Amino acid sequence: MPTPAPSRQQAHHPPHSPSRRRAVAALLLGSAGLVGWTLHQRGPSGRSSASALDGVGDDVCVVAPPTPYDPALGQAVADAREVPADARCPVCGMYPARARAWAAQVIFSDGDAFFFDSPLSLMLYQGNVAHYTRGRTADSLVARYVTDTATGQWLNAQEAVYVAGSSAMGPMRAGNLPAFASTDAAQQFVQQRGGRALAFNAIDAALLRGLAPNLRADHRQHAG
Repeated sequence: MPTPAPSRQQAHHPPHSPSRRRAVAALLLGSAGLVGWTLHQRGPSGRSSASALDGVGDDVCVVAPPTPYDPALGQAVADAREVPADARCPVCGMYPARARAWAAQVIFSDGDAFFFDSPLSLMLYQGNVAHYTRGRTADSLVARYVTDTATGQWLNAQEAVYVAGSSAMGPMRAGNLPAFASTDAAQQFVQQRGGRALAFNAIDAALLRGLAPNLRADHRQHAG
């Protein structure tokens, strides 16, 4: 019996090879260096004109299908949704439902949603949307949400206040950006866990570049 041909993913790199780990690490670092530029190209709506990011990076190995809008839920298209158990983060491949306290999401104009393991992954994603989800652009985003660390409720990501440099480790045991509904709530967290409070637009490329290398670019983490 002939031996089956390897799949496209298998033929690319062995699952845990050094070359794949280096490729994914480069992806995170490269994206982080571009996010700050993208954030500051947005107007009041948060939409990006960063067409120069399209096509950056071609070695995408995370398979994270979108979650389509379901009218039966009785929600508006842009409303925050609960995280499906099988949803995967398009940046790191983890399952956000397994670390719900850190989860984030974006929603596109066609109703499709993508879920993230943390605010950091969301920000890396929006800095290079076309890379992580080919055929899509940041201009089509209609909503971004992060989880309020204090209450577990969804917050508009652009209105949230974040804490950088605290002792709080994200779901991949790396430095992250816990989110809060107000500056006062963020400052209370700072007093307990350290770090500094930052508005959405104050999170720049240098900060993300410092956080992203701490993420383990190893696909063994994708099981969550």
